[in-house]
Amino acid sequence: MGIILTAINFYPVKGLKGIALEQAHCTDRGIAHDRRWMVVDAEGIFISQRSHPRMATVWTDLSDGMLVLSAPDEDSVEIPLEPPPAASMKVQVWNSIVDAIPASRTADLWLSNYLESPCRLVYMPDDSVRYSNNKYAGDGNRVGFADGYAYLAIGESSLADLNSRLAAKNHPALPMNRFRPNFVLSGTDPYAEDRFGEVRVGSAAFRGVKPCGRCQVTTTDQATGEVTGPEPLLTLSGYRDSPEFGQMFGMNMVSVRAGTVRVGDSVEPA
Repeated sequence: MGIILTAINFYPVKGLKGIALEQAHCTDRGIAHDRRWMVVDAEGIFISQRSHPRMATVWTDLSDGMLVLSAPDEDSVEIPLEPPPAASMKVQVWNSIVDAIPASRTADLWLSNYLESPCRLVYMPDDSVRYSNNKYAGDGNRVGFADGYAYLAIGESSLADLNSRLAAKNHPALPMNRFRPNFVLSGTDPYAEDRFGEVRVGSAAFRGVKPCGRCQVTTTDQATGEVTGPEPLLTLSGYRDSPEFGQMFGMNMVSVRAGTVRVGDSVEPA
C-alpha cells in the first residue's frame, strides 16, 4: 500500500483548536488559512497554550467567509476572513517581529473574557512576510504564525510506538491531537518521517527540514485544557532526546510546490 495520507488538520488561530479536512489547498506558507491569526498580549507578544492552556478549549470553524470562535458556555463570535483595512502593528512570535493587523475588537473582548487575560486577535495579511529558520529550511521559505515551519507530519506508527511505551508505564494512550500535526500518515515504520526528504502528495510537494522538538503543550489535554504532564515528554526524553532539538516527535516540512492534497493520497519520494 505504501505511505498514505490519512488525516489533514489546520489551525486557523495559533494555539486554538484545529479543523480536520478531507482535502486542503497547500500554499508556500502552509495550508490555506493555517495560523494566519494569532492571539497577542498588550505588548503584541504571542500567547499560547504554554501559558494559557484554556486556549485548547476554543473551537474554530470557517463558514460563509467568516472565522467562527466558540467555547463551552459562551456565545460564538465571528471574524471576517478578510479583515477590513486597518493600520498595521508589530507583533512577536518567538524571535520574529512581523506586521499584522487587528482582526476584530469584538473578538478581542471575547477572548480576553474567556482567557481571563487582556489580549487581542491579529491577522497576518498577504503582504506580511515571515521566514522559517534558514539554518534548517534554506532561504526564502515562508511561514505564517506557526512556531517555525509551514507543515508538520507525523506517522501513525510513531504514535503507536510512543503509546506502547506509555502503556508499559500504565499510562493511558494519547491521541494524535496532543501533537497538532497538519499531516498524519500510515504505512511507515515508527519515526520514518525523521528521514523524509522531498515527497509528493497529490499535486503538492514538500521537503522535510527539521525534527519537531516538543514542548509542554503536549502535556495539555486538547479536549479539556487540563495540563496532565509530565507525559509524554518524560517518556520521549528517554529515547527521543536530541541535544539540538530536544524531545523529537514529528517532522517539520516546507513547501516545494503548492497544490491540493486529499485524505487517501499516496506520499511518494519526489
